[in-house]
Amino acid sequence: MSRKESLPSIALWRHFDGIAYGGDYNPEQWPVDVRLEDLDLMKEAGVTFLSVGIFSWALLEPREGEYDFRWLDEVLDNLSAAGIKVALATATAAPPPWLVHKHPEILPVTAEGTVLGPGSRRHYSPSSAVYRRYATGITRVLAERYKEHPALALWHVDNELGCHVSDFYGDEDAAAFRRWLERRYGTIEAVNRAWGTAFWSQNYASFEEILPPRVAPFTLNPGQQLDFKRFSSWALMDFYRALVAVLREVTPHIPATTNLMASSATKSLDYFDWAQDLDVIANDHYLVAADPESQVELAFSADLTRGIAGGDPWILMEHSTSAVNWQPRNRPKLPGEMLRNSLAHVARGADAVMFFQWRQSYAGSEKFHSAMVPHGGRDTRVWREVVELGSALKRLAPVRGSRVESRVAIVFDYEAWWASELDSHPSQDVKYLDLLRSFHRSLFLRGVSVDFVHPSASLDAYDLVLVCTLYNVSDESAGNIAAAASRGATVLVSYFSGIVDEHDHVRLGGYPGAFRDLLGIKIEEFHPLLAGEQLKLSDGGTASIWSEHVHVVGGVHIVEHVHIVERVHGGDGDDAGSGAGSGTAEVLATFTEYPLDGVPALTRREVGNGTAWYLATCPDVDSLGALVDRLLSESGVSPVAASDQGVELTRRRREDGKSFVFAINHSRTDASVSVSGMELISGTRFGGTVAAGAVAVVAED
Repeated sequence: MSRKESLPSIALWRHFDGIAYGGDYNPEQWPVDVRLEDLDLMKEAGVTFLSVGIFSWALLEPREGEYDFRWLDEVLDNLSAAGIKVALATATAAPPPWLVHKHPEILPVTAEGTVLGPGSRRHYSPSSAVYRRYATGITRVLAERYKEHPALALWHVDNELGCHVSDFYGDEDAAAFRRWLERRYGTIEAVNRAWGTAFWSQNYASFEEILPPRVAPFTLNPGQQLDFKRFSSWALMDFYRALVAVLREVTPHIPATTNLMASSATKSLDYFDWAQDLDVIANDHYLVAADPESQVELAFSADLTRGIAGGDPWILMEHSTSAVNWQPRNRPKLPGEMLRNSLAHVARGADAVMFFQWRQSYAGSEKFHSAMVPHGGRDTRVWREVVELGSALKRLAPVRGSRVESRVAIVFDYEAWWASELDSHPSQDVKYLDLLRSFHRSLFLRGVSVDFVHPSASLDAYDLVLVCTLYNVSDESAGNIAAAASRGATVLVSYFSGIVDEHDHVRLGGYPGAFRDLLGIKIEEFHPLLAGEQLKLSDGGTASIWSEHVHVVGGVHIVEHVHIVERVHGGDGDDAGSGAGSGTAEVLATFTEYPLDGVPALTRREVGNGTAWYLATCPDVDSLGALVDRLLSESGVSPVAASDQGVELTRRRREDGKSFVFAINHSRTDASVSVSGMELISGTRFGGTVAAGAVAVVAED
């Protein structure tokens, strides 16, 4: 059963006729007269959904066991009367001062042994038994008080778990780590085998001897580091589960979630693992002002969020109306950029658009962070654009519940991200996201949608599968990827993939161990490039970061010009997993410089009904684009529509077959898009042109 078919998820989305709209509301920061003004402004903006109470514990429980709910009662009653639904927070994201004063042992400890004190937020360890007792306590009190409140539509559990600090090294964390290891492995002997502790005299006689990977004289055991990453993700998820267990008990009819931070900057939590515990996926995303292609990173984040959601609709829980406050230089968004950003998330699967925050604070660390109601009030560009966005979202009601169409998958694995960037590797320049982002960008620019999928997930729906830097992979996941090629997909595997198993043990017999048979190659030795070094390729391109000594198994067959024949999606599947019809790998490009002159840099092998490509280096932008064009041609994948440059294209489709094309013009000139139908925002027939900086959402004929 998909998440959208589950009862809690249905309970959320049935509250909204269209795309939900609102933000993080902090009424405790404002007097009553401002709160009353807020209600009128929310009506003007078209707000339907708010997160409330995220950092309010110290006001809800000013002293242990003494509660003050008067202000929250009033706020929820007023919002309900205005027809606004609420995601009510558990208020656990920042322990109140009285709790820290009484129990300083709840504070987090770094790998260096530094205790992180209060005065900010997120100052607790998820493994602290004391903190869990208090956190589940306030959660139960809130659930019991508001379980029947008509405004309550969703539980917002804690806030941005893993933000600021995601790994915890105190004594209580160490004990929890040992318990986790005992559950995972069963015996200390199994831990020793998994970690390869025969190296450097690290063999453990009991679980009690194990510590977290704290600061040490030199590099730490990679198996220990990888397992601690797994544990740290689990520890925060286990804390989330403890709070949700209370909510499930008291309010089984109300769905629950927490706001993830799925982006190209957040690697500490395995969100694919987390997804099973969230009734609906919610995500926070902020642009980096210094990024000249921030719209591409936004698309990456939104696509990743949709992948975590399994393709189901999700909530954009936070983004900004304009500038943030935490970057070195916080530039405001340009006119129209807020609308483009918001609808780009909707285009990629969001059925709710929310901001941090509703009203811009006048005090505190985030007073210069933009909001829906800015310091300047209603007579501002930001407010006018907030109202404009609310109006546009109302007109997009028919889009709600539809799913993004994609025939391209990029395999994404948080554990491979962690493991590939551990120390003592062939090159510190190999970064997990580099190729993923490069391929995603190239497809983005071509108007081709991409799904991010876990290596163990079904790949049956995809004609093109990209496997980038999948350094560690299980036998089962490697077999899943190979089966996609046999079934009929075009599969590309990149360098530094399949090198080790899930324990970070090298797969012996030649690289890339897990994919040797699929690709028909064998790598003798890595040749990482020095900083700034480049190599020329036989196809005219250049390569950087990485090269390697590749052998084609069964002899070298160099093809100067390969004719790619477009295939019909899927094949008949008769040869899936069998390798029937497989041949010798063709060499499509070689390195041209000593000591790798003539060594394959790009290969292609027919496998069953599909093909398996191997990329042995990091090509320049133009070369990678040319490679993407060849892969798209072979796999039969085409753009959403033809358009001028600078237009972001995505298609969402409902179960009844009705489809919607989002055309977002990021350029400063008008652009043509070849799609026909009614344009929902304007309510008129689409004329084939999207104005500079504008967005068109076309209900296709």
